[in-house]
Amino acid sequence: MAAHYRRPGWFTKHVANGIVAGATRLGMSMRGSRVLEVRGRKTGQQRRVPVNLLEVGGERFLVAPRGETEWVRNVRAAGGRLALLLGDRREELVGTEVTGDDKTWIIREYLRKWKSEVGVFFDGVGPDSTDEEIATIAPRHPVFRLSSAGQHSE
Repeated sequence: MAAHYRRPGWFTKHVANGIVAGATRLGMSMRGSRVLEVRGRKTGQQRRVPVNLLEVGGERFLVAPRGETEWVRNVRAAGGRLALLLGDRREELVGTEVTGDDKTWIIREYLRKWKSEVGVFFDGVGPDSTDEEIATIAPRHPVFRLSSAGQHSE
């Protein structure tokens, strides 16, 4: 399957992301938002982007609603090493990509929480869609299970 990516609109890229990232840097999380920091695969420089953190049953996930984004490629290239920032708090984590059937329930929970913000990127699929409908779009939306960098074993 070819890589799927939906470019953010002008407003999102130049206004909304800046507002969310700025508020998150000040320590004000918008319903679980964080700033993801990951080393750029081409430049080696730290890259930051606002993300919507999903927490379910003691586990934490990042879902890429826009598909194969730069942050997704950078996390893969960094061996999953990333940091989540909220104000002055920095948490070093490892993201392990989720594949297969597990993605269905994770995407369903992500849409339950974040559909109002990101639903447009899921081609009409929502939290009440069937497992089959979610499984159909799941390959276009990378998902990472997060664990503490100290707890991760390779």
